[in-house]
Amino acid sequence: MKFGLSGVCTDESMDPGSLARIAEQSGLFDSLLFGEHTHIPASRTTPFPDGELPRDHCRAMDPFVALTAAACSTSTIRLGTGICLLVERDPIICAKEVASLDRISAGRVFLTVGAGWNYEEMRNHGTDPRTRYSLLRERVEALRVLWTEEEASYHGRFVDFDRVWSFPKPLQQTPPVFLAGIGPKAEERVRAYADGWGPVDTPDLADRIAAFVASTNGNGRELPVTVFFYGVGAPEAIERYAEAGAARCVFWLTDSSPETVERELEVMERTIRDFEGR
Repeated sequence: MKFGLSGVCTDESMDPGSLARIAEQSGLFDSLLFGEHTHIPASRTTPFPDGELPRDHCRAMDPFVALTAAACSTSTIRLGTGICLLVERDPIICAKEVASLDRISAGRVFLTVGAGWNYEEMRNHGTDPRTRYSLLRERVEALRVLWTEEEASYHGRFVDFDRVWSFPKPLQQTPPVFLAGIGPKAEERVRAYADGWGPVDTPDLADRIAAFVASTNGNGRELPVTVFFYGVGAPEAIERYAEAGAARCVFWLTDSSPETVERELEVMERTIRDFEGR
């Protein structure tokens, strides 16, 4: 089992370079992930899925800018999004951002992408919530074309471009793209077009992971599973996910102020040490 550290960098938090150095030097985490919201509509009807909307959701830095600062402050830790709201991003620009970051970081980049929960936010980007999963798939497929083809073309219902030059290309031929989600069709979507699955911790998730891993391995495919926790995962939950075949657990910093980071990293360290010494 590997462990990742995730959070949202804001204008009020620890700077991303310092947080990345702490994560790398701890030796506990193989990866650092930053989430995003481009903005939060002040008037909305979409409820936050997990209680009260955290303050940092309104103040998030762009994750690729924050990850660039992290890349320049580290040398080994992997750098990812958790999550990238690709349904709110132009795929041609996003392909260039990811490829540039992959070059700067010497090939340490991966993406966890999702369709989002805030309908008002995605509508402000011209995205129809009813078709956001179809849009997400086309944008993932378009990223791969832009990363790998000298003259890239893509023709879909939502994404359409013909013969473009898009550089730089990433050092990794195609940076891994994991799909977040816990809905009933999540596993089906991962099998269709993703490089792995990134579900959020829920009571019945271990059984779903075990079935997913068994089916994908049985078909000769390797689609690793990363479980996201809000906060620190309980040792018994981590044990269940390890037995089910998950490859990584990601712990979420509730905020990135220096005081909170120090306190929560102590809890994470104890949890990881206890798991590794079980």
